[in-house]
Amino acid sequence: MATSPDARAYEYAQVDVFAEQPLEGNPLAVFADGRGLSAQQMQAIARETNLSETAFILPRAPEVERASGVRVRIFTPQEELPFAGHPTLGTASWLYWNHPLFRGADQITLDLEVGPIPVRFSAQKDDRHGAFGVMRQRDPEFGEPDHDCARLASLLGFAADDLDPSLPIQMVTTGNPFCMVPLRTAEALGRLALPRTGELRSFLERCGAKFFYFLTQATNSGADWRARMQFYTGEDPATGSAAGPAIAYLVHHGRVNSGQTTIFEQGIEISRPSRLHVSAKSVAGKVTDVYVGGRTIPVALGRFFLS
Repeated sequence: MATSPDARAYEYAQVDVFAEQPLEGNPLAVFADGRGLSAQQMQAIARETNLSETAFILPRAPEVERASGVRVRIFTPQEELPFAGHPTLGTASWLYWNHPLFRGADQITLDLEVGPIPVRFSAQKDDRHGAFGVMRQRDPEFGEPDHDCARLASLLGFAADDLDPSLPIQMVTTGNPFCMVPLRTAEALGRLALPRTGELRSFLERCGAKFFYFLTQATNSGADWRARMQFYTGEDPATGSAAGPAIAYLVHHGRVNSGQTTIFEQGIEISRPSRLHVSAKSVAGKVTDVYVGGRTIPVALGRFFLS
């Protein structure tokens, strides 16, 4: 392939995160060395990959990375994010396979815009592809509950009894704020078609959230809870930055036991099945120790050429 003689090559890998098999889960592009790229160029590359997120590793001196972690920036096609779950896990997995200092390490810390996020890796106990990692997220912050299910149901295009009245509508964040919306059934979840209305944007602004995250109990799939997250102009196959707040929310409201490992499934409706292994603890009324894990599988390698 002919390229401009002054073109700079930027190598990247594509990995599937929260996947049990290749071509499942949430795809992520990881650029091994983003030094020399401006924020505007990173944003343009993220639009070019057109994945939910694209991550850029910015290598630093070994002593800095040992002390502070590996610097990473995360972009959607629309904007930079201070934190996102599947890019954190996917990038840490790439470093687990490739980093000269941290290859095969039990724990790798990413230095993100939101601060340091550690990711632990388990010894592989089977012959499946990829690596299994678990990230610890920041302790959650909770907004005020909104118990007016009928009002939000109308805005979302649901019937009032589609929402689960035993759980509140509530903003929760561990770095990226989501409005938790509990639904009664998987059938209701399957009907989700999030309207793009100013009223819904205003609702999110009032409750301090960026996106909605919809939850219901799973049935006959081996998972415990099923989730969906629609954003921008599409749907996210797996949302680690929402799964952490979601398990914190469920523990906080007594629907999941403190410290219990729980499996979320997501992406079923868009043929990208994903599995997220989550847990949180309640200690003296405070939710802490929020963990989100899953398997990352490498699927592709490539280069971008920029003049």
